[in-house]
Amino acid sequence: MTTTTDISTAARPEGWWRSAVVYQIYPRSFQDSNGDGIGDIPGITSRLDYLAELGVDVLWLSPVYRSPQVDNGYDISDYQDIDPLFGTLEDLDELIAEAHARGIKLVMDLVVNHTSDQHAWFVESRDPASPKRDWYYWRPARPGHEPGTPGAEPDDSHAAFAPRAWTYDPASGEYYLGIFSPGQPDLNWENEDVRQAVYAMMRWWVERGVDGFRMDVINLISKPAELTSGGPIDAEAASFRQIANGPRLDEFLAEMNREVGLDEHNLITVGEMPGATVEVAQRVTDPARKELNMVFTFEHMNLDQASWSKWDLAPLPLPVLKKNLNQWQEGLAEAGWNSLYWDNHDQPRAVSRFGDDSPEHRVTSAKTLATVLHLHKGTPYVYQGEEFGMTNSPFSSIEDYEDVESLNYHALATARGVSEEEVLRSLAAKSRDHARTPVHWDDTEHAGFTTGTPWFDVNPNYTEINAEATRRDPDSVFAHYQKLIQLRHDDETVREGRFQLLLPEHDQLWAFTRTLDTLPEVRTSRLADARTSATGNTSLEGRLLVIANCSSEPVQIPADDLPSLDGAELVLGTHDDADPATLAAWESRILRLA
Repeated sequence: MTTTTDISTAARPEGWWRSAVVYQIYPRSFQDSNGDGIGDIPGITSRLDYLAELGVDVLWLSPVYRSPQVDNGYDISDYQDIDPLFGTLEDLDELIAEAHARGIKLVMDLVVNHTSDQHAWFVESRDPASPKRDWYYWRPARPGHEPGTPGAEPDDSHAAFAPRAWTYDPASGEYYLGIFSPGQPDLNWENEDVRQAVYAMMRWWVERGVDGFRMDVINLISKPAELTSGGPIDAEAASFRQIANGPRLDEFLAEMNREVGLDEHNLITVGEMPGATVEVAQRVTDPARKELNMVFTFEHMNLDQASWSKWDLAPLPLPVLKKNLNQWQEGLAEAGWNSLYWDNHDQPRAVSRFGDDSPEHRVTSAKTLATVLHLHKGTPYVYQGEEFGMTNSPFSSIEDYEDVESLNYHALATARGVSEEEVLRSLAAKSRDHARTPVHWDDTEHAGFTTGTPWFDVNPNYTEINAEATRRDPDSVFAHYQKLIQLRHDDETVREGRFQLLLPEHDQLWAFTRTLDTLPEVRTSRLADARTSATGNTSLEGRLLVIANCSSEPVQIPADDLPSLDGAELVLGTHDDADPATLAAWESRILRLA
C-alpha cells in the first residue's frame, strides 16, 4: 500500500493531545456532497475550512467502514474498506491530507469488541471445523433443551439492542454471543490470532496517516472467566452490565499499545468504557502503564435516570452533577487524564438536556455549559452542531424515530404495558436520534445539508439555529467556542492547572478554581518544551476562577465563599452588562485572580 499522507511524530509531540480539542463527526449527518441525502467523506472535506475556523485540533470520525448498517456503521464487515454510502478509500486519503494541511489531525473509530455477522471472519467461523471457529464465542444449547427452541440459549442474558445476547445459527447447530445485537457477534480476544489480526489492521491505518483511535466499548474485550473457559456460564456474570472490565483488560490494552506503536507514534487514544470506575480509569490512563491516553466515562450520563434504565427519567440536581465530575477530576489528578464531553452520537443534545433550550436562554446556556466543561482539566470533545447550540428535535410519534435502540425500547415498553405517552416522553428526552439529525449549515432547504432528500428529517428550527447565522454573530455560541478553544491553546493553567471545586452544595452555581503553581515533577522538560513551542505560551503559573450560574434564574454571588475578586481580570464572560454582585440566568465568567 502506498501511504498517501503522513504526519511524523515531530508533528505529534509527546502529550500533544493534552492541549487539543477534539471534534466528533457523525458522517451520515454531517454534510452530503452528492445529493443522495446521506452525509459522506467528500462532504466532510468540503467543511474543513469551517472546522479550522472553529479552531479544533482533531477530527474523530464515527465509523465509515464497509457495513450492513444494522447499527449505523458500528457493525463492520470490512475494517480496511470504506462503505460506498460514504465514499472511497481515496476520498478518505484526501480528507486526511487536507486536514493535515490545515493542522488538523484525524482519529478513526475502532470497533473491535465485535464485527458484523457479514464480516469474512464470522462467515468462516460458522463452520465448526474452521480455524476461525474460536475467533467468536460459540456455545451449545442449554443442557436438556433442543437447539433453536425458546429457552435453549446458553444463558438468559440480554443484548443491548435485542431480547437475547445468544443467537442460534442453524448452519452450525450452536449459539453465538452478540451482546449488542445478532448482527454484531463478539470477537474472542482470548484467541491470540484475533488480537494479532486487529493489531495488523490498526497498523495499516496508522501507515495510511491516521493520528489515533477512539475505541468503541473497549473495556468489553476481556470477558469474565465463565465465558472464556467455555464451561458453565453464570447468567448474572454474563449479563451486559457485568461483562465489562474483565481480568485481561490491562494486558490486552498494553499489548495493543506495544504491537501497534500507539505511544511510539504519539497517537491519541481514547477508550469508550461503559461501567468503568475512577479506579479502572486511573489504571488504564496512567502513562507509566502504556495503555490508553484517556477514557470516556458514562457516570455523569446516568445521573438523570431513576434506575438502571436510561429511559427511567429523573431530575438531576446540580450538586449531584458537580460531585460526580469532581470525583473524576480528583481521581485522575495525579495519574491519568480525563476526557470531557456533554454531547456525542449516543446522547441527546446537551443544551436540551443540561441547559435551557428555550428561545430566551438557549444561547447563554449553551455558552455556559461550554465554559464549565472546557475549563475542567482534560481533553474536551465537541460534537457536531454543539458549537452553535443545536437542540433536541420535536419528535411527537414513534414514526419520527430511526434509531434501533429507540424503536426496540418502544416495542418492549409498550408490550409490558407502559403507556405510549410515557414511552414518548422518555424518547423525547433521551433518544440517540436527537444527535443524529442533519447538521444545520444555513437556512436554505434541508439546512444546506443536502440537495436531495435527507435520510433523516432536519430539525425545523434550522432556520434560526445554523452555522452560517452563528458565524456572522460575534456574540454567538460559535464565537464563544472559538474563544474557549483558543484559551486552551494559549493558557497553561487551563491545560494543566489543579482543579478545586467550590460551593459543592449550591444548587445554582458551579464554581471552581484552576491553579498552576509549578510544572508537575512527572512532566519531562522535553514535553514542557514541546507544549511551549506548540502554543507560544511560556507562562507556568496562574490561578483562574470559573463561576457559572447553571439555572434560568439570577443568583447573588456569595463573595464571602469565593477567593478574593480584588484585582481580578475578566478573561471570558457570557454577558457584556455584567453585574459585579449578581449572575444573570445562565451567565458565566472566567476570571484571572490577582
